[in-house]
Amino acid sequence: MSQEREQAEQTSQAQPTAFDALYGPLAKDVFREIVREELGKGSDAAELARAYAAKGKPDFVLAYLLAAPLTDEEKRDLLAHAYDQRATNTEQRAREFDRKFHRSFPMLLTDAGNDRATAKQIRAGRAIRPGAGRQLPMV
Repeated sequence: MSQEREQAEQTSQAQPTAFDALYGPLAKDVFREIVREELGKGSDAAELARAYAAKGKPDFVLAYLLAAPLTDEEKRDLLAHAYDQRATNTEQRAREFDRKFHRSFPMLLTDAGNDRATAKQIRAGRAIRPGAGRQLPMV
């Protein structure tokens, strides 16, 4: 690990940022523990946050962002992207279910809309409520 990156990580862990204060309490302990284990193996928090954002996994993204040496703006953008991607995935699932079961699934579309609203709140730097954009279990 480069000395600059190591120093940035120590600084981000030593001084909580506005992002950490605003969204940190929303991170679940189970995800924090997974992040601790992965970072202990030498993984890069920012890289993993980007990978999970692309998959639409905001709970993982948030936990990795809290450990990542990124600016608050970058963290907000990645977390918002995770919610947007989850909304896109949910909309795709709703269309697939519509075709498969020949009926609509309005709750899925509502969940997607909630995720998009959450992403908008995050990009604006506003707090989100605990459980915001919570996804229903999918089989």
